[in-house]
Amino acid sequence: MRYMASYDLMETVRNTNQWLGASALAMASYPAFAAIPNPALQWLGAWGEVTERTFSRMNLKPDWNIPPFVGSDGTDRLVAEEIELPGAFGDLLHFRVQGRSEPKRKVLLVAPMSGHYATLLRSTVISLLPDCDLYITDWHNARDIPVSAGKFDVEDYTMHLVDYMRHLGPDTHVIAVCQPAPLALAATAYLAEEDPKAQPSTLTLIGGPIDPDAAPTEVTDFGHSVTMGQLQEMMIQRVGFKYAGVGRKVYPGLLQLSSFISMNMDTHRDAFMGQISRVASGEAHEHDKHNKFYDEYLAVMDMPAEFYLSTVERIFKTGEIAKNQFTIKGKRVDIGKITDVAVKTVEGTKDDISAPGQCIAALDLCTGLKDSQKASHVEEGAGHYGIFAGKSWRQNIRPLVLDFIDDNERATPPGFRQKKKSDANKTAANKNAAA
Repeated sequence: MRYMASYDLMETVRNTNQWLGASALAMASYPAFAAIPNPALQWLGAWGEVTERTFSRMNLKPDWNIPPFVGSDGTDRLVAEEIELPGAFGDLLHFRVQGRSEPKRKVLLVAPMSGHYATLLRSTVISLLPDCDLYITDWHNARDIPVSAGKFDVEDYTMHLVDYMRHLGPDTHVIAVCQPAPLALAATAYLAEEDPKAQPSTLTLIGGPIDPDAAPTEVTDFGHSVTMGQLQEMMIQRVGFKYAGVGRKVYPGLLQLSSFISMNMDTHRDAFMGQISRVASGEAHEHDKHNKFYDEYLAVMDMPAEFYLSTVERIFKTGEIAKNQFTIKGKRVDIGKITDVAVKTVEGTKDDISAPGQCIAALDLCTGLKDSQKASHVEEGAGHYGIFAGKSWRQNIRPLVLDFIDDNERATPPGFRQKKKSDANKTAANKNAAA
């Protein structure tokens, strides 16, 4: 019960701050005060507006809000989200483009379960939709999952990916972003041994901790500095009475958010002080850069406790993926069994979460692949977020990923590829900034 009380206390603090912000905004907006302009009231109202918005976003799952895009025939293409495969812990979501008839690359985008919703990849989705038939893993907030649904750990996550790959078929191209990269690699290896015909055509791993010890960061240092008992005691709580998952053990999203913010405290403080100043002076607006980023960044979700703890223990502490010793139900998954799936890694030189060297380690584990089936790219000046969203992704990384997909397409739809590249160009494209 004390852990339920802790969970409810965090929610109470969040709710209270949201209420204080709303109250300050309402008081500063009182019509009688407008008779005598007062800069202090302007600042109070600005603080209230920013505070209310900040703490309310922590309790909401953002909408996808995918805008239409212009098709090859010059007409607008509307995008609708459809649940392809429902599940208690997550859905396989399909972005159906209305009016599209021409074949496109089938892509499974594996979103992380690391405290944020899959909507964190909204800009990635928007950038891929014109060229891809896109699916995404849409994980659920653990606080909303009844205890009766059972557990969910790294093995369950991996088997969910196996099921999704089987469902979509061998012409699928998998792109795993950050946390799921090692588990996507394990899922592919599982299929290579158990169901080779269901393997995807390509696997692209972006900024994932395949070998966390290859380039230590604050994240890896934390994982090694605490024991599993300390983590379970300090980080795990039971969902309070307000939600459907009451009693479920979780790693609360609010705790994860506090960890994210503490890593760059000065940057976030300056960002919020600047936003309050802009609101007070009338320079801010609903969809400005600050709101666009923080509306998503602050929206956090709880993770199942067993998933969080098994990730720390098996991926970071014992390095089961890095040592090729990962097991599912006691049976070892041999990454060297992957022989038909081209693998590409993407890293950023300024990534402070999965530093350069952690993700590219996957290529050494793929001993069954030829050099021509391996590729790597290190984006100069890009941080963790930049390698899957923003300018670096749009201008440099995305085109390389699509080229890699095209060069290793197993079942090319008729008329899909405009012109086949020469073998020499294909090898160069595969190597990129080669491993």
